[in-house]
Amino acid sequence: MSIQAEATRVIELFQFPFMQRAVLGGVLTGVMGGMLGSFTILRQLSFFSDALGHSALLGISIGLLLGINPSVVLIPFAVAFALGVTYLLERTRLWTDALLNIIYSSSLAIAVIVLSFVGQYKGGINNLLFGDILAVQELDLVFSGLLLIVCIIFIGLTLRTQMLLTLNEPLAIARGVSVTSHRTAFIVLLSLVVAVSIKSIGVLLISGFVVIPACASRLLSRNFSHYVILSAGLGGISAVVGMIISALFNLPSGPSIVVTQLTIFLAAMIAPRVRG
Repeated sequence: MSIQAEATRVIELFQFPFMQRAVLGGVLTGVMGGMLGSFTILRQLSFFSDALGHSALLGISIGLLLGINPSVVLIPFAVAFALGVTYLLERTRLWTDALLNIIYSSSLAIAVIVLSFVGQYKGGINNLLFGDILAVQELDLVFSGLLLIVCIIFIGLTLRTQMLLTLNEPLAIARGVSVTSHRTAFIVLLSLVVAVSIKSIGVLLISGFVVIPACASRLLSRNFSHYVILSAGLGGISAVVGMIISALFNLPSGPSIVVTQLTIFLAAMIAPRVRG
């Protein structure tokens, strides 16, 4: 089949409402993931999204066991997870990565045990493991849009404080910044973004979805504001390109988006050497 015929097929495919919802959902979650991911990697919380993704299986398994839609369970579970992690970080002297490792390993183990009591769950959980962006509904888009607005307002109003907390936390404490409240708000917001994105990207890929655009932006940016904006832009662009690749070659949408992000990251690594 010629390239022109493939292009025509893709254009026709994107005329369907479910594809339009998928692209819009991908852009919304991609922008949110890139925006918050820019702070996440500098605060060394990259493992948090991975831990939440794996721990989300516990929330999914509980939902399946109780006969509740797993997507409905994910939101409150993510918030509870964020608050629990924040509490443990404040109350223990363990390193963040060690604590998150304990939490997500334990949650994963409990989830497997719970799932052993659930019959015929594999088909439903497969989409949540690897993502099914074509299953995005209008309600998902509304929630994602509102969450994106909240993210923009939060970052816009607290940008200087977030920069200070990210780059020099001791100085932020010396200036009277409420580190605990700002950290809790950020982690809860990040948890909501991860929970919303799991439906599109999947539990196993969500960490890369948040981290990779931010890492690529870090290699290309010259100042902090540019870094945050570029990270959000790369997240949205990679979602659209990944969806086009998925449609062209009939590939899974979640992995296609993450591989697109990886390609952008590799290009960002090469770009400085080419300029040099």
